Amino acid sequence: METRLLFSLGRPFSPLYGLLMRLRESCYQRGFFKTTRMPVPVISVGNLTLGGTGKTPLVQYLARLLLTNGFMPAVVSRGYGGATKEPVNVVSDDSRILLPAELVGDEPRLLAETLPGVPVLTGVVRKMPAGRAVEMGVDVLLLDDGFQHMAVARDLDLVLFSADFLAGNSRIFPGGDLREPISALRRCSCFVLTGVDEDNRERVGRFAALLRDRFPGKTIYTTGYRQVAYVHRDENDRFIVLQEKPPELDKSFALCGIARPDSFKKTLAGCKITPVDFLAMADHHAYKEHDLARIARLVDKSGAYAIITTEKDMVKLGRAEFKVPVYGVRLGVQAEESFDTMILEVVRQSSGKNKPG
Repeated sequence: METRLLFSLGRPFSPLYGLLMRLRESCYQRGFFKTTRMPVPVISVGNLTLGGTGKTPLVQYLARLLLTNGFMPAVVSRGYGGATKEPVNVVSDDSRILLPAELVGDEPRLLAETLPGVPVLTGVVRKMPAGRAVEMGVDVLLLDDGFQHMAVARDLDLVLFSADFLAGNSRIFPGGDLREPISALRRCSCFVLTGVDEDNRERVGRFAALLRDRFPGKTIYTTGYRQVAYVHRDENDRFIVLQEKPPELDKSFALCGIARPDSFKKTLAGCKITPVDFLAMADHHAYKEHDLARIARLVDKSGAYAIITTEKDMVKLGRAEFKVPVYGVRLGVQAEESFDTMILEVVRQSSGKNKPG
């Protein structure tokens, strides 16, 4: 199955789209399209498939790793789903959260809420928020969902594959799940296979072997997830972290609006939570009044004592009030020590060479 997934990509569903993506890549490589080099190290976290590969948890992990080791990182995102058209949006600085999810998108707001001390900025032309971040005094930039955004040069280009999804349906968008042809992977630095556990480890091993054969010399890292805590909001709309599972979650209503709802079901199973009902919304779904009313009706009908959701959905739900409490599951990335070592070495080596003069 993995052989078909990986190598049938040479026969994409949309040849014209694939040709255009190759032409775009070639224009950057040949200098027809400008690439901007920032004066600080840049790490891009991206993927080849559409959605659901664990970019946000890995960005959180990298930001915390860099902070712990004395660096001052910032996250730069496009701000997908946000309403603002401003070229630069400072979602948070090193001490305050400044903009709501409705303006800048749910994921940037989530990053701002869960990464205190790390500035988060958005903008469609990412060299502009990246430049503003440097002006704010940061010394490392994390490009969230940056693999296809070649206008900003990067010192490390991480491409993620979900261990449960791998290469998707083998077709290029719009007929499938791939953003670019498989040949685009030649330009990445290394691969990160996310969400690896005992259930998918054997399949991941076969896929990794295929990647090594097709792209020799590129290192492959694996990461897993662990449930870190539960969160809920206080009266001031701040995240409160709970180390113990609230007892009402034993009879809870599950809700999510993410690219891979099955991954949330898997998370709940790992937390020993069997919801009385499960509602999956579209990825990046913006909850409107009629959505909240529908959720309230379903919760009442189910007899649930609480709502359990993802941290990203908690950001989108905002101050929505229900008859029962709302909790989110906070996940943490588990990475190999060699991965941490590689990240820190790249940043330290790049810190000097990126500075002008």
